[in-house]
Amino acid sequence: MKNMKFEKELSNSNIGAAGMHDRYITIPKTQVVPEEFFGNPPKQITVKDDCMNLEYTLPYKKEANGEYRLTRIGDYFDTMQANVGDKIVFEKHNNGSISIKLMRSNSNAIGNFIYDVCSSGLKYKNQLIYRFIASLLTKPFVILTGLSGSGKTKLAQAFVQWICEDESQYRIIPVGADWTNREPLLGYPNALKPEEYVKPDSGVLDLIIQANNQPELPHFLILDEMNLSHVERYFADFLSVMESKEEIPLYAEGTVDNGVPSKLKVPSNLFIIGTVNIDETTNMFSPKVLDRANTIEFRVTQDEMKNFLSNIRDITMDALTGKGAGMAKSFLEMAASKDFATTDIAEINAALVQFFGELKKTGAEFGYRSATEILRLINQLSVLDNTLTKNQKIDVAIIQKLLPKLHGSRRKLCPVLETLGSFCIAGDVKIIKDVFENADFDFNGANVLYPLSLEKITRMYRGAIDNGFASFAEA
Repeated sequence: MKNMKFEKELSNSNIGAAGMHDRYITIPKTQVVPEEFFGNPPKQITVKDDCMNLEYTLPYKKEANGEYRLTRIGDYFDTMQANVGDKIVFEKHNNGSISIKLMRSNSNAIGNFIYDVCSSGLKYKNQLIYRFIASLLTKPFVILTGLSGSGKTKLAQAFVQWICEDESQYRIIPVGADWTNREPLLGYPNALKPEEYVKPDSGVLDLIIQANNQPELPHFLILDEMNLSHVERYFADFLSVMESKEEIPLYAEGTVDNGVPSKLKVPSNLFIIGTVNIDETTNMFSPKVLDRANTIEFRVTQDEMKNFLSNIRDITMDALTGKGAGMAKSFLEMAASKDFATTDIAEINAALVQFFGELKKTGAEFGYRSATEILRLINQLSVLDNTLTKNQKIDVAIIQKLLPKLHGSRRKLCPVLETLGSFCIAGDVKIIKDVFENADFDFNGANVLYPLSLEKITRMYRGAIDNGFASFAEA
């Protein structure tokens, strides 16, 4: 028996035009024996795309010229927005079921990453993955916050394993509550032996030195539970050089001779990802930290938990290792781009100015740096996913760059949240009665402009009412 798996590169005739239901796939007899794989035609074959939760029943037949074909597969290509050069992969499993999977060409590598993540047993919304990667490309410092156990560290780990050639390109470092200075990350000069510099056991210093020596490869530092200690105590040097682009001084030049430079450059191919949990053991971030990052919140909905419980799978992270390494060069080229959003720029600017005016009332307004990074974020989102609408991109910018600094008492915050909420919805709506106090409100309704932001603002408003205080970060 031949392999129980085959693939087919899609051509113009496979893709065709949307609505053409006679499109078909010819089964390559050089890869499988059609009768062993699908059985004897004619019959109907059920195929499933497990990652995308799609199922299709396709006619299977043998043509007069001896070709074996699966027909009416066009709906799958339309749903997946398949392109010429993509590959469709069929696999027959031990239980007899047949799965299909669309492998994107290099022009859409993120589509491959989404599939590979799903295949590893992890489940994330596509939009969350696009937001995460676009944020890394915009600025190499991303904070992942939200519910404990919701997959923050796993997403970061999945991406770095996928795009790195080997483990030397990344470190996953658990932050300690006793970190009161930079030594756990950068080490220190040996006071007893001035000619020596003591490297940290974490390996972070070696990672940064290697990143400087290998500028063609991305390197990643994942700081797990980043806020167990005050970030400003151990991370101040990094926060400073992110903007100044200067070097971090490690020791007086000429006093040490063990391979450690006297000044350390934090290169553009080093990406830092911090994960954050909020409870009584952690510390809040200052505006200085939040200003320099994109903050992405992880939530788990009731439907997502239901789907998870009905389809629990083992997670195989090793399956991701190096699968996207061929995209490392393109990733760094995209990260080097400083292009701003240009499409719909008047509407984007108007929305930002509108939010600026209201945020200013609580001292949470944003500066020129944040405004610049928002326009770059929107541009990167446009490059990664051209199906996103103007409002969807503005929504991502609001929730990642504008709302994270919001915090305060009920008296201070509620009037501002009321106005911000009204910016997120169109029509004649009483924002408190119809949205904030309505437990059944549909945040994906047709009149909602910015659903992610409106849902977050609503949660913050309810928290302020119930507790007398609210902040973006929550347990």
